[in-house]
Amino acid sequence: MVDVLKKSGVRDAADGVNVGSDFYEALDDRVKGIIERAVERAEENGRRTVKARDV
Repeated sequence: MVDVLKKSGVRDAADGVNVGSDFYEALDDRVKGIIERAVERAEENGRRTVKARDV
C-alpha cells in the first residue's frame, strides 16, 4: 500500500524532537485506518464524498 504521509511533514510537525524510523510506519498505518473508517461512514450515509465529519 502507498505511504500516506511524507516524512518531511511528520518531522516538521514533531518540531524540536527526533523521529524514529519505526514511528513513520506506525503513524502511517494509523492514518490509513482513520481513512478507511471515514470511507465506510461516508458510504453508510449514501455519500461518495468523504467529509471532515466522517473522521
